[in-house]
Amino acid sequence: VNPQVHFETTGPEIWEQTDGKVDVFVAGLGTGGTISGTGRFLKSQNPDLQVVGVDPIGSLLHHYFYTGEMTEAFSYRTEGIGEDFLPSTLDFSVVDDVVQVNDNESLHMTRRLVREEGIFAGGSSGSAVVGAIRYAKQKKLGPDKMVVVILPDSGSRYLSKVFNDDWMRENGFFSQGCGDV
Repeated sequence: VNPQVHFETTGPEIWEQTDGKVDVFVAGLGTGGTISGTGRFLKSQNPDLQVVGVDPIGSLLHHYFYTGEMTEAFSYRTEGIGEDFLPSTLDFSVVDDVVQVNDNESLHMTRRLVREEGIFAGGSSGSAVVGAIRYAKQKKLGPDKMVVVILPDSGSRYLSKVFNDDWMRENGFFSQGCGDV
């Protein structure tokens, strides 16, 4: 029922709040309920709308989307998105593109969201923002395009990780650059 609930609630809410002017919908890929249901509704309103999934490097979903082949997943730190199996609730027929992001850029963006925007979200939200920015740059989207990004988690669950300087340092995230975002 997860995709159906997003079809009935999240999709219409986004459509209404944007007055139907949304051009791109971006969401993290996990079990697939949010992106599949919301994307299906938005495309029913505007078939030209682009639905973009964001997947952490290490997850198998990006590879599967582009090749149709299952591959082995490997470890990544960002929680809440990515999979090591193909979820039955993920409908790739709704998805137009998948962008990969790495842990370092995702976790740094998560901290930027708090510092610069006052949005206390978790690592998968940082991933979604990085993915949206990367997609917009790759497609050379101009200021006339409306990109809606789902920020699915709260930062309160990650106080001992992404918001803990010692954890970030111990895992090498303060010694690396933040990528091209």
